[in-house]
Amino acid sequence: MGSEKRPVLIHNVQYNPVTNSPLHVDFFQVDLKEKVAAKVPVELLGSSPAVKDKVGVLLTLLGEIEVEALPADLPEKITVDVSRLSKVDDVIKVSDLSIPSKVKVLTDSASEIVKVAPLVSKEAEALAKEEAEKAAAAAAAAAAEAPSVEAPPAPGESPAPAEKPAGEAPKKE
Repeated sequence: MGSEKRPVLIHNVQYNPVTNSPLHVDFFQVDLKEKVAAKVPVELLGSSPAVKDKVGVLLTLLGEIEVEALPADLPEKITVDVSRLSKVDDVIKVSDLSIPSKVKVLTDSASEIVKVAPLVSKEAEALAKEEAEKAAAAAAAAAAEAPSVEAPPAPGESPAPAEKPAGEAPKKE
C-alpha cells in the first residue's frame, strides 16, 4: 500500500476490558467532498443547580446526536451546558443546541438530551408508603397474637423443663 495518505473516520473502537487499552479500530475511508452521516458524542458541561441543591437528579437521555456534514466539518463532540437546569422537569432538547452552520442535525429536534427528574418518583413514593402501611399493620397483628414471653432464667439457674401437652405419650428411643 505504501506511504499514501487516505482520509478516514474512526468508526468503532474496541477496548480491553481489564487494561482499557485499544484492541481494535474500524476506519472508514471517506471522500472529503461528500457529506457523511455520523454520530457525535454529547459532552455535558457545568453542574446543574437542581442537582447541587439536591432537588433532583440529572438524567442523560441522549449520549450522541446524529449529524451530517463534510468530513472536515464534523465536530469531535457536541457540548451541552447544564448549568441552567435549576428545577425539576427542566430539559435541554436537540433544538436548544448551538450547532455550527455547516453541520445538519439528523436527530429529531424535539428529542430530549438531558432532563432534571425528581429524586424519588411519585410511583416509588406511593409504593413505599403502601409497603410501610402493610408492615405496620402486620406488626400490629403479630403483636396482638403473640403469646406472652417468659423471662429467661437468671445466670446460674437451670431453665424450667418444657411442659408436654396433655395426652401426649412419652417417646421410646
